[in-house]
Amino acid sequence: MPILTTIQFGLFRLAEISVKPNPKGLPGTEALEKLVNGLAAIALLGCGAALVIGAAQWGLGQRANNYSQAADGKTKMLYGIGGAFVVGAASALINFFYGAGSAVR
Repeated sequence: MPILTTIQFGLFRLAEISVKPNPKGLPGTEALEKLVNGLAAIALLGCGAALVIGAAQWGLGQRANNYSQAADGKTKMLYGIGGAFVVGAASALINFFYGAGSAVR
């Protein structure tokens, strides 16, 4: 039995790996980072457009006593604000969960 336990422990030690992200580890990482930043900027522009369109729809719906349109405008505004929050918090969320996952042993 001790030999089997030693073999199992040795195989377990071989299966251990380590993941350490290195931004300069592969070529093209800077270009991908610029691409992600550009996509975030486009997403923020879309959120701003949703906010403006939703506010206009809300105002016109209220003015015309069309409560369905006013409620839809409010919803569009909330989606725009929520989307901007997610884009802004994306790096903090990713770093938090990466740190939490790295702490697991």
